[in-house]
Amino acid sequence: MIKDAKRILVLDEIRGFAIVCMIFHHMFYDIGFVLELDWGYRVFNFLCTFQPVFWAAFILTSGICSRLSRNPVKRGIIVLAAGIAVSLVTAVIMPAMGITGAEIYFGILSCLGCSMIITGFLMPLINKGNEKIGLLLTAFLFFATYKISEKNLLFGLVQLPDALYQNNIFNPFGFYNGSFKSADYFPLIPWLFMFLFGAVFGKYAKEEKFSEFAYKSHSELLQFVGKNSLWFYLAHQPALYAVMYFIKLFI
Repeated sequence: MIKDAKRILVLDEIRGFAIVCMIFHHMFYDIGFVLELDWGYRVFNFLCTFQPVFWAAFILTSGICSRLSRNPVKRGIIVLAAGIAVSLVTAVIMPAMGITGAEIYFGILSCLGCSMIITGFLMPLINKGNEKIGLLLTAFLFFATYKISEKNLLFGLVQLPDALYQNNIFNPFGFYNGSFKSADYFPLIPWLFMFLFGAVFGKYAKEEKFSEFAYKSHSELLQFVGKNSLWFYLAHQPALYAVMYFIKLFI
């Protein structure tokens, strides 16, 4: 990241806002899952409509920050390791304790970690490439593949063969069958392209071409959450579960 004197505080605030939205969203899932109140699931499912918006903002800003990072590959390995740990806890340890239905396979941390690693290796090419072409290409690839999990490209113009969706081996890329379930799922296709869009756009951040608004403080709370987004993500579900189980004792 760039020096604190020129830190782009609005990026921290956007990431912080996205994390707060995520915690608020997951809270309703936990209301349904732990407290067994159906209205929690209904609110959660309703908010799923807006989920791609705040997660796109989070992934986009993470991509921008990768352009400012000294070692995005190292950072990516750390984030990917955290994502793998989340999968182990939710898909192995929790079921062993009798808690099922909250398994996470290739969630946001796994997606971000892989995206950081891939972007780190592509950075020499990104640095040399034309940013306008890069922005157009990555934006096109994102929208063209957005419905890949629904077996089509270009929003239905191109249908993909069923053979790609016969098993769950390639779920990190958006290919899975009807048996696949994950409480948090962000396949590399299309989200890698959103991350790469941010990395290309990050040239303007690296060259300090953002407006003064981006460098000014607007919310210290959101900045704090944004700067510590990994820890908030890792801690929010255990904290929510603890609160919900405590509430369950009295209802």
